[in-house]
Amino acid sequence: MPITQSDVLYTAVATAENGRDGRVATDDGRLDVVVNPPKEMGGSGAGTNPEQLFAAGYSACFQGALGVVARAEGADVSGSTVTAKVGIGKNDDGFGIIVEISASIPGVSAEVGRNLVEKAHQVCPYSKATRGDITVTLV
Repeated sequence: MPITQSDVLYTAVATAENGRDGRVATDDGRLDVVVNPPKEMGGSGAGTNPEQLFAAGYSACFQGALGVVARAEGADVSGSTVTAKVGIGKNDDGFGIIVEISASIPGVSAEVGRNLVEKAHQVCPYSKATRGDITVTLV
């Protein structure tokens, strides 16, 4: 169920200049980066790109969801990491993205880890926001 404006606890604000070949910064100044298309897409690759920023946000959010699920299940996920790979490519509408999420959870069996990752995918806000719109593969 979607949240309403009255449910919002925090709002991030970022402004981009010149799209994929410019700059993006948050209103508090904590993030201020040059963005450039990657070389694979004909750009200079000198700065970061929106897919890297999305991968960073998604992996951090998913790691948080993994922690929430693990606490509820009584599992220890200390020392775990989550990696998000965000690909971009052409589709019928122009461009689309695809995501691959992988987690390394050294303190649990492969079966328990897989279960935790699948449950985290159900509660992660980024996973919820993208569900049905992009392909997300859990590995």
